[in-house]
Amino acid sequence: MDAPPRLRIGVVGAGRVGAVLGAALRSAGHNCTGVSAVSDMSRLRAEALLPGVPIKPADQVAAESELLILAVPDSVLSDLVRGFSSSEVFIPGQFVAHTSGSYGISVFDSAPQVSPMAIHPVMTFTGTSVDLARLADTPFGVTTTDALRPVAEALVVEMGGEPVWVPEESRAIYHTAMVLGSNYLNVLVNEAASLLAQSGMESPQRLLAPLLSASLDNALRLGDKGLTGPVARGDCEVIRKHLDALQDRPSSQSAYRALARLATDRALAAGLLSVDQAADLLIELGEKT
Repeated sequence: MDAPPRLRIGVVGAGRVGAVLGAALRSAGHNCTGVSAVSDMSRLRAEALLPGVPIKPADQVAAESELLILAVPDSVLSDLVRGFSSSEVFIPGQFVAHTSGSYGISVFDSAPQVSPMAIHPVMTFTGTSVDLARLADTPFGVTTTDALRPVAEALVVEMGGEPVWVPEESRAIYHTAMVLGSNYLNVLVNEAASLLAQSGMESPQRLLAPLLSASLDNALRLGDKGLTGPVARGDCEVIRKHLDALQDRPSSQSAYRALARLATDRALAAGLLSVDQAADLLIELGEKT
């Protein structure tokens, strides 16, 4: 079989994601012709992961590439695309892919001259060479036009990832799910650790580790049927004790109420609770005034 065509690749944004994806595409045989890096840390990251690749201004990187990777914060992506388009930095027909989870290709509406792709790796990044090995079999949320879908999916495969099609209209809920599952899991784990530390427990992370590992495994394998604890048992008395214990931490108590109400809804739908049990729990979990 003929080898796929090699592209001149430019990376705008040598953050944790951009430098790693640039290195992965370079390892696949593409020619990385330039990378933009503004901060000292991003310049060091570019030098470590993309040795020999010249660091250039973003507009020059864009103008010299056949495939441009925009790995910039969500808050600046729209303005960057609009600016490149209005200043005629983009090359007509140029492949341009961003790595944002929340945006699809509508962010390229101001740049009709490009061939747009959204390629979002579903992984947290350290910005080091460790991430290159972690890309193996990592899902990438892919959104693009029907004509460009084979191109976008081929690029993901070349980086070692697994392309997962995300329709444009599903992009917001897709990213919401990723944030709930990753960022807010981090918040919950650290809040639990803080409560344990506040109560005088030593090594709270060590205490939580086996419970969290088992809970994650159960959730992924069993779904709602893997739910345990006072909500799954319909135990209003224990719920009441927990809320009382959180009186001095109103933010934690509010989060506990919200999560327990959601758990009640899901446990009811899964057949773990009767309607009467769920009703009693929801009464107990009502916001106090």
